[in-house]
Amino acid sequence: MVSLAPQTQPAADAVSGQDAIVVSQVSKHFRLVHHGDSIKQRMLGILRPPHIEEFTALRDISFRVPHGQTLAVIGRNGSGKSTLLSILARVYRPNTGTVQLFSREGGRARVAPLLELGTGFHPELDGLENVVFYGALLGYTAKEITARMEDIIAFSELGGKVDTPLRGWNEGAKLRLGFAVAVHTEPDIMLVDEVLAVGDEAFRKKCEARIRQMQQSGVTIVFVSHDLHTVENIADRVLWLNQGVIQMDADPAAVLPAYRAAFQPA
Repeated sequence: MVSLAPQTQPAADAVSGQDAIVVSQVSKHFRLVHHGDSIKQRMLGILRPPHIEEFTALRDISFRVPHGQTLAVIGRNGSGKSTLLSILARVYRPNTGTVQLFSREGGRARVAPLLELGTGFHPELDGLENVVFYGALLGYTAKEITARMEDIIAFSELGGKVDTPLRGWNEGAKLRLGFAVAVHTEPDIMLVDEVLAVGDEAFRKKCEARIRQMQQSGVTIVFVSHDLHTVENIADRVLWLNQGVIQMDADPAAVLPAYRAAFQPA
């Protein structure tokens, strides 16, 4: 078992034109409400005041990601990985600190987030309607998305399923559609949370190949994964989170052996 002393983080105050993402001293807290009443007490109307607990998911973290880099975020469950991605996707706001996302031209970045299966989809709409709906959430017009529709559907390999409502789809089919939309919208920054862990092996390989094409075209990618093999294959750099702080931030060859060693049985 190796020491888990957190890594000293560099300051991320000055914004460089080479940076796509600048995270400065970000913390995120959640309030958890615990109702300690039993089912019997609730049925009898005997209720006690709830207990409020504050949980810190991220604690004063700073880092920056240059344009075109692929950053993998790893860590055990509850380490703050998904919270960090949600902050980058502007789903959550940090309690303290700042997050800045830039296009290569220095303006507001176009971000394609794949945070959860089905995020950005409506179950009562069919696949084609959801492509337009999800594209609108990403900031694209119906005309822009429709122009890409044929390529999106071809990539998803869903065939005749696309004109049926999503409420009858399995998770793998939603994954295919969500990933297909995200990779055909030409984002500046792509955020991916574990979606490559779902689906058959052939489609995962297809997704990895598409990600490599995006890397070659200069897209900045941040992805969360428990699959260290995928991290080794795709990432230029690995950020290891441990209990809401940065444990280590370096290239995969340095971080992954330390991560594996930290959680091996003594």
